[in-house]
Amino acid sequence: MDLPLTELKDGEKGIVKSIKVSKDRGRRRKRRGSGLGLERRLMDMGLTPNSVVTVVKSAPFKGPIEIIVRGSRLALGRGIAKRVLVEVEK
Repeated sequence: MDLPLTELKDGEKGIVKSIKVSKDRGRRRKRRGSGLGLERRLMDMGLTPNSVVTVVKSAPFKGPIEIIVRGSRLALGRGIAKRVLVEVEK
């Protein structure tokens, strides 16, 4: 079952399955960071399908999530992190 990255606890690993993006083009004012550019940016940072992600630290009070992917540490805001769907690695 695929879960958002925000559901993983500190120290848990997951395998990236997909990135949810908004494909609404009919809106007047498009939300920043919600389209295909976001997907491309995350993939450029190493969040590609089947890559392993480890949650290092999940900041309290809806703060950013620090992860390790492909040997690099990244900090993602909760809004972006919940768009990354992962399968929990056992």
